[in-house]
Amino acid sequence: MDSEDPSVSRFREFLRIKSVHPNPDYAGCIAFIQRQAQEIGLEFHQVNFDPPAEFAVWVTWRGTEPSLKSIMLNSHLDVVPVDESKWDFDPFSAHKASDGNIYARGTQDMKSVGIQYLEAIRKLMASGLKPRRTIHVTFVPDEELGGTKGMVPFVKSPEFQRLNVGFGLDEGGACPANSFLLFNAERALWQIRITVKGNTGHALHFIENTAAEKSRKIINAFHTFREEEKGKLGDLAAINLGNVTTVNMTMIQGGVQPNVIAPEIVITFDLRITPKWSQIEAEDFIKKVCTDAGDEISCEYILKGPVIPETPMTPENKWWTSFKSACDSEGIELLPLICPGATDARFLREVGIPAFGFSPMNNTPILLHDNNEFVNENVYLKGIKIYEKIIQRLWMTEGE
Repeated sequence: MDSEDPSVSRFREFLRIKSVHPNPDYAGCIAFIQRQAQEIGLEFHQVNFDPPAEFAVWVTWRGTEPSLKSIMLNSHLDVVPVDESKWDFDPFSAHKASDGNIYARGTQDMKSVGIQYLEAIRKLMASGLKPRRTIHVTFVPDEELGGTKGMVPFVKSPEFQRLNVGFGLDEGGACPANSFLLFNAERALWQIRITVKGNTGHALHFIENTAAEKSRKIINAFHTFREEEKGKLGDLAAINLGNVTTVNMTMIQGGVQPNVIAPEIVITFDLRITPKWSQIEAEDFIKKVCTDAGDEISCEYILKGPVIPETPMTPENKWWTSFKSACDSEGIELLPLICPGATDARFLREVGIPAFGFSPMNNTPILLHDNNEFVNENVYLKGIKIYEKIIQRLWMTEGE
């Protein structure tokens, strides 16, 4: 391995730390990041939150004009579980094949990005450059479980407020084509439980106003809407999924025995609300479905994430123009999308900080959370150069 690029070696070392749920080795990750900060010459910081929350760590490269809004480069430390029997290599060995593919859980989601940030800064510092704006590289836990122990308490903390963040970058995704995905928004996760009550009695009768009749109306209304949204996707379903709201009935419960008409039925739906739809519109739709179905119907929100507007990609957004110019200078073709899932960037947007999701992994199969997750070392190294350009353009952004 003497001929291996040191940036690749450090990446593989990070991948070998088993920060996998349900018992992630966060201590190993923190020690690794602290050591990288010391080697590069960056400040290292950590804040611990009251249980059941966890912590956040970050490294800082001070700008020459520290009063300006800073830039936050975020990644998460945790990775999802693996079924080792489905992998060709040990998923925590960071095996590098002869074609340069590096196999490990976290190669795409998202340890590569966190290390690319650090490696880009390492190279920029070595060249003698100094940023105009302060750069913070943040590492948080718990993203794969919703961020409630990591980014959620972090953005509410006084430590975060002192960072004076003006713009954030977070994870994007791999793209099998030559273009690069760019997320400027995410769908909101709503899960609702609808309880329907009605008349009961012996099943030999035609009893009116039953829970089953009203439940059928609710299910039909949701599935009619589901088909309408699905029809908007056309042939680009995988790309445009974030532009529509998905609805899926995930649970139905009720009844006491086969010959008794159910007095109560409970139906659970999972909805992913596109920011193309306002929160009020979504709430009104659900209310109307329940009202139209009849009386004695109640709706409970199990989860209700805020519908957060998109980060604009317009000339008025100075961060967008800086980011775009850096990509243009590298000949990068961006494919802007609304992320169909959820990342920690949503918590930045929720507090008013513009943010994009971007992972420089083109010509790479999408293997996030999948078996044999990998990234090619040439793609990884190219990503470092891309971040060098992006970071430089961002710190020169005009304005406060």
